[in-house]
Amino acid sequence: MNLASLCAVRAAEGRRVAAGLTGAGKFGSMFLAQVPHIDGLEVPVIADLDPDRARRACREVGWSEERIAATRFVEDGSDLAAIDGVEVVIEATGHPRAGIRHALAAIEAGKHIVMVNVEADVLAGPVLARRARQAGVVYSMAFGDQPALVCELVDWARSNGFGVVAAGKGTKYLPAYHEVTPDAVWTHYGLSEAEARAAGMNPQMFNSFLDGTKSAIEAAAIANATGLSVPAEGLGFPPCGTDDLAHLLRPREIGGVLEKPGMVEVVSSLERDGRPVFRDLRWGVYVVIEALNDYAASCLRQYGLPTDATGRHAAMYRPFHMIGLELATSVLSAALRHEPTGAPRGFHATVAAVAKRDLRPGDRLDGEGGYTVWGRAMPASRAAHDDVLPIGLAQGITLIRAVPRGKPLRFADVEITEDAAVRLYRECLQGESSAV
Repeated sequence: MNLASLCAVRAAEGRRVAAGLTGAGKFGSMFLAQVPHIDGLEVPVIADLDPDRARRACREVGWSEERIAATRFVEDGSDLAAIDGVEVVIEATGHPRAGIRHALAAIEAGKHIVMVNVEADVLAGPVLARRARQAGVVYSMAFGDQPALVCELVDWARSNGFGVVAAGKGTKYLPAYHEVTPDAVWTHYGLSEAEARAAGMNPQMFNSFLDGTKSAIEAAAIANATGLSVPAEGLGFPPCGTDDLAHLLRPREIGGVLEKPGMVEVVSSLERDGRPVFRDLRWGVYVVIEALNDYAASCLRQYGLPTDATGRHAAMYRPFHMIGLELATSVLSAALRHEPTGAPRGFHATVAAVAKRDLRPGDRLDGEGGYTVWGRAMPASRAAHDDVLPIGLAQGITLIRAVPRGKPLRFADVEITEDAAVRLYRECLQGESSAV
């Protein structure tokens, strides 16, 4: 709260918050659409591999030619981070290795970093957040994206004295989706390939939402920021509508589906036979809370909250998220309050690369949403024990061993260069990014 007022004060003082955007794709474009309407915020620099595409994006979202002419366009996010006057760097490329590189450059330059790139956050976020704290800058998750919104709900519950039984998001899911490839993705979105191409939609990116990978990545990000656990065998995606959250998302010992209290889970908007779930939460987020004393439990009922049979569990949810249209909340929070809208505090979960089909030596991995692997959420301790290859590193590398369909890949299965992304991931696993 009060961010708009604080931002207006900065504007009146002639010290507008200056944010640099790296990656002018859909998320970045949604943010840019709002910038002209926020008193005290400006984006003087945009980095994109194709600066002309970034200029077109600015025009498409309604920027004036004068604003575009006054904006500097560069190709490299690391160059953007070094530009004087930029307070906050927004990393929105979606590429984990690039995101790590840009975040390190921002921290080195003393700039706050808003990490839209959840792929990079899940791969190395705990180390990046620790380094940012040591440098006196903010490392923040992106408000408007579901992980940060879940973190807000969890923080609300804990700061008001409730137990957090479960938290997560909704999505469209069926078990068969794990093996969907970009060739078949558009039928699940009700589009033809020609329609999708005309709209500039990337089949691999959209497939990552469908095959469960994006949900696994976002669940791991939530776990690392909140200390909640992910299921030992990966997300269950139980079909569940808003009316049933408090009944279903509770421990098995009292009739729910969770291994234990304090879990991240993603609920499906489809029943297993494909029928739509009643009052689904496909676009939203939720938290299931527990009243920790009899008086609080009685208040839940008195004030109309639907509870489970015990009377102690209730759910709060947000039915939609607005993605980049809400991103300014993170930018302003970092610049004006020096607070993140969610940040990793430990390495509790990662996302394993799992074979979509029988893979053979010589196969080239193509990353999330592709033809070769999908991502399964996994406790970090198990990933460390089994030396599992994370989905964020499973792109552009070659298999040297066969991996059966449905099995997680290991580092020993691939030929991989020990670069900064690999080193930071291993540092996370070693626990050197422990909570503060």
